[in-house]
Amino acid sequence: QVQLVESGGGSVQPGGSLRLSCATSAFSLEYYAGGWFRQAPGKEREGVSSIMAGTGFTYYADSVKGRFAISADRAKSTVYLQMNSLKPEDTAVYYCAKTAAEGEYGLDGGNFESWGQGTQVTVSS
Repeated sequence: QVQLVESGGGSVQPGGSLRLSCATSAFSLEYYAGGWFRQAPGKEREGVSSIMAGTGFTYYADSVKGRFAISADRAKSTVYLQMNSLKPEDTAVYYCAKTAAEGEYGLDGGNFESWGQGTQVTVSS
């Protein structure tokens, strides 16, 4: 059974850092992209970053480029999101998911499935 479980959220001051982890099971990051999405209160879900471990291709939303870095450890079946220089507008529940089909990539949430339960990230002074 495919499962994705997020961890690593928390509260941090502006300018701080957090690393999110997404532990996956029952599918291969070699062939399916793992992605991070977020949803703030009253806002639509937003694609943040995704990675296709087999090719090394990564994608980032413009709002996080240069601040966030996605990586994947295939041996541990885990996708990470290193978030630096955090801003209050990064406050949201962060979810990870996998693409529905092999070889898909990008940040279109409609192409992703098996969403995790989410982890809260709060950036506030």
